Amino acid sequence: MPTPTIYGTMAEFKSAQQLLVAAQATHDAGYQKIDAYSPFPIEEMAEAIGFHKNRVALITLLGAITGGCLGYLMQYYIAVISYPTNVGGRPYHSWPSFIIVTFEMTILFGAISAVVGMIALNGLPMPYHPVFNVPEFVRASKDRFFLIVFATDPKYDPQATRQFLEALQPESIAEVPS
Repeated sequence: MPTPTIYGTMAEFKSAQQLLVAAQATHDAGYQKIDAYSPFPIEEMAEAIGFHKNRVALITLLGAITGGCLGYLMQYYIAVISYPTNVGGRPYHSWPSFIIVTFEMTILFGAISAVVGMIALNGLPMPYHPVFNVPEFVRASKDRFFLIVFATDPKYDPQATRQFLEALQPESIAEVPS
């Protein structure tokens, strides 16, 4: 039977303050691929674990620009190339009449790309996650706080990482199998 691969090493803490201090110490020690789990949001946690980039805004902007361009080009094609109709002596390419549809297509494509981008970047749908293999993790939604160092981190070494996490004085430490 093959040995299971390791997803990471997880430490359990009793309070949000302990988790915050441990996360900051872990990031300061050079670990880059870490994550924290808590029963409620902790405002300073993103900075403590070194999470700064959010690409959803860029995806939304690109989707909105695409939607605006497509909306305008669709109207241009219809009014000038496909069905040119002179209505009241106006020119075929009358851009003021294109503004409303262009705006609405910008909003529509921006909103759709934001939702799709968020789902894709979060890795959803994810019916299974390796952290659920740790029995203590069931308390993550009740009263416990967890910090994980992923095995894909360049500095990760099973024994050294475990010793480092033990120095942070957690309640327990567990290896998370994949």
